[in-house]
Amino acid sequence: MDVATARRRVLAFQRWMRKHGVVCSDALCLDASEAGGVYVRAVAALRDGDVVATIPRRACLTPRTSGAAAAIEAAQLGGTLALAVAVMYERARGAASPWKDYLRLIPDREPVPLVWPEDEAERLLAGTELDKTVKQDREFLCEDWKECIEPLISSGELGVEPDDLSLEKYFAAKSLLSSRSFRIDRYHGSGMVPLADLFNHKTDGEHVHFTKSEESDSDEDDDDDQSNADSDQEEDDDDQSNASADEQLTVENSTSKPSGEGHKDEDLEMIIVRDANPGEEVYNTYGTMGNAALLHRYGFTEPDNPYDIVNIDLTLVTKWCSSKYSRRYAKERVSLWSKLGYSGCAGEDAADYFEISYDGEPQLELLILLYIISLKPDAYDKLVSAAHDLMGDDDEDDEQDTVDSFVKVVRVTRPAKDSESNGVEKLPDVKKVLHSESIGSALSALADIRESLYGSNTLEDDEEQLQACSPVSERNRYHSLVLRVSERKILGRLRKHASGWSKSKKRKHV
Repeated sequence: MDVATARRRVLAFQRWMRKHGVVCSDALCLDASEAGGVYVRAVAALRDGDVVATIPRRACLTPRTSGAAAAIEAAQLGGTLALAVAVMYERARGAASPWKDYLRLIPDREPVPLVWPEDEAERLLAGTELDKTVKQDREFLCEDWKECIEPLISSGELGVEPDDLSLEKYFAAKSLLSSRSFRIDRYHGSGMVPLADLFNHKTDGEHVHFTKSEESDSDEDDDDDQSNADSDQEEDDDDQSNASADEQLTVENSTSKPSGEGHKDEDLEMIIVRDANPGEEVYNTYGTMGNAALLHRYGFTEPDNPYDIVNIDLTLVTKWCSSKYSRRYAKERVSLWSKLGYSGCAGEDAADYFEISYDGEPQLELLILLYIISLKPDAYDKLVSAAHDLMGDDDEDDEQDTVDSFVKVVRVTRPAKDSESNGVEKLPDVKKVLHSESIGSALSALADIRESLYGSNTLEDDEEQLQACSPVSERNRYHSLVLRVSERKILGRLRKHASGWSKSKKRKHV
């Protein structure tokens, strides 16, 4: 969409807002960017607490307000699957849809990896945190489409062409929902909220916040303070039939405006939470997310994002341990670590992994695992014998609980006369024990294995390619390179941390 077209569509959308009761402050201006997108800027000073937009719930596109509401309910669809059908249906209606001017303003799809050509996504995301995630997304969504949407096409109940509900258009609709939908309330679930989704994201730079009016039902209070929609899983767990029949919102095919009769319709609001001056772009925030999450859900990245992380899978640690010692050795040591109540983060496929923070700091549970792996046979045997008495609570995930548990491990595995084992009580003390040469060497090896997943290009190669890459004409490549470079720098910081531990130990013994 070129700038001129975008501006014409903005004018049509502004007329649509007036017609449907959406109020946008005169202090805001909707404008088109050079890339043809739409953004919001201030034309007057905005101060903390100012309400700059009110949006009736009946103006939102949800499974309850869509013309497909009856078919969605009959098919017992819920969560974001139901919303995707609603969006596809209203797009198929074209000029007959009550949301036509809103849907014409937003893109057909967002540039998230889900809708990239499959071979391109596999090539560009190789080794990154999104490599497996995007492949799993495609598999799950294909299953959803075959199980839930294909039967809806066959029934002909919606009265649209089969291509309007195709797998490709389902992916496109899901890309919009991941980046633009908001949690509205328990009745509507998540929906498309016209105007609210036009505010761009800036990490730690939020000016405006999406919220409910003060008159909202108390049972919806737990949904306040959510900017964009929650995860698909949470949405799909929602009760989508918690309203009586006379409350259900259905828009017949002949309807010329969004419906909302029969249900409380307090306005949704956009409120200023940080001052903005005239001429500044007004930002929302999608939360404190690293680049993997931003690219996955919204289709963009931010250079030097302080919330970036890199994960090291438990299977990778086991593989390294097996190659250094033996498979049996690795299995026994990991099993003991688990028996003592330790675990990593749980992935969607139930596989554990460990996080490496932006500054290269490894997760405490990973260090404890490496400590157990590096124990001498006699110390390991002592720990095995005492394991029953040291077993922790799997439900405890407080850092101090982990520290307290490891202090007991240290007392069992280290001689009483060992100066480093005495006085170990708090996290800094524990880190002194864990920052050993053997653990540092193990971390460096794990960083090398993790980095090998990116292929033969070096970090310097990736940085050179990023410098020469256009974020407009080579968008997918650009953002995948930002992600790769950021992750590889984190691995570099991890190595730097690890190498410094052995040096500090040697200096202390000089």
